[in-house]
Amino acid sequence: MLLHLPDDHGALAVQEAIVAKMAQLPTTLRRTLTWDQGREMANHAAIAAATELDIYFCDPHSPWQRGSNENTNGLLRQYFAKGTDLSVFPADYLDYVAAQLNTRPRKTLGWKKPAEVLDELLSNPPKPPAVASTA
Repeated sequence: MLLHLPDDHGALAVQEAIVAKMAQLPTTLRRTLTWDQGREMANHAAIAAATELDIYFCDPHSPWQRGSNENTNGLLRQYFAKGTDLSVFPADYLDYVAAQLNTRPRKTLGWKKPAEVLDELLSNPPKPPAVASTA
């Protein structure tokens, strides 16, 4: 999921973008968000409250704690050089790049495409865990 932040990368802009994007997913598919120590997540409590996400922060200089993110960053380097200011790109180009990455088969998904797996989850969402009765 790429968020388009053309004007501002501050905490409020990031909060609004994440909340809006997460609202597009069913609650059963919103679980956790793992972030680095950046100031843009200063409003993490508001994001967690609005999205029902558990938000975790990695230790400084520990990219292995966000392995999927680091892998995705590597894939994004095929389109954007490290340090590129993504705010200069129009939202439709970022959507194009996201579509390219989401239609690429992944070994970790049994060679399915992320878009296929998401479609499967959206058409048959997981049921929330049941709570056992003690009566």
